[in-house]
Amino acid sequence: MTDRTITIFLAEDHTIVRQGLAKLLEGEPNFRVVGEAENGREAVKRVRELSPNVVIMDIAMPLLNGIEATRQIKQVCPKTKIIILSMHSHDIYINELFNIGASGYLLKNSTGTDIIKAVHAAIAGNTYLSPSISRRVIEDYVSLKKKSPQELLYSKLSNREREVFQMIAEGQSSKEISEILFVSISTVKTHRSNIMQKLKMKNISQLVQFAIHLGIVEIQS
Repeated sequence: MTDRTITIFLAEDHTIVRQGLAKLLEGEPNFRVVGEAENGREAVKRVRELSPNVVIMDIAMPLLNGIEATRQIKQVCPKTKIIILSMHSHDIYINELFNIGASGYLLKNSTGTDIIKAVHAAIAGNTYLSPSISRRVIEDYVSLKKKSPQELLYSKLSNREREVFQMIAEGQSSKEISEILFVSISTVKTHRSNIMQKLKMKNISQLVQFAIHLGIVEIQS
């Protein structure tokens, strides 16, 4: 490991978590936090502008979840390392995230030492999994365990449909989605219809529950 500065970007919608991470990381001699974002769409835009060495990315991000944000960032900044941060060990996402190019998966109950180790591992070209993630989850990833029915349904959605799916689940109207994505309302309505059909959903309430089950959106308290 050289003495060069490692630039880090934080993508996390909870301010107190971002502040805690920034304080922890800035305490390391060669770490420098160069930017922050509170939703996935902003994260993609800022990372494209800043090209940091490492992004620490929450999964449950508004407007664009961490999985799709990771996919888009790796397309425009392939050298940027991405470490996923999550409240839960989402078995169904680990394989997909590492296939996209994520360098680590940490649970939010990880220690500061774990986060620092994950950053160093990512820079070295290695993969880091939170010690709290069970051996069963790791074995499921390594053996490419058969997908669950829920994952199979979700995997049928295109990348754009996944973006629209999340925003529908978050309560965005077709007009609001069209303005965010810069597409026509009729295009959004077509995506909405295709999503409902592919996921076998009868109403928006079912779609919201499905999104919560997948961990893409959080239950609002």
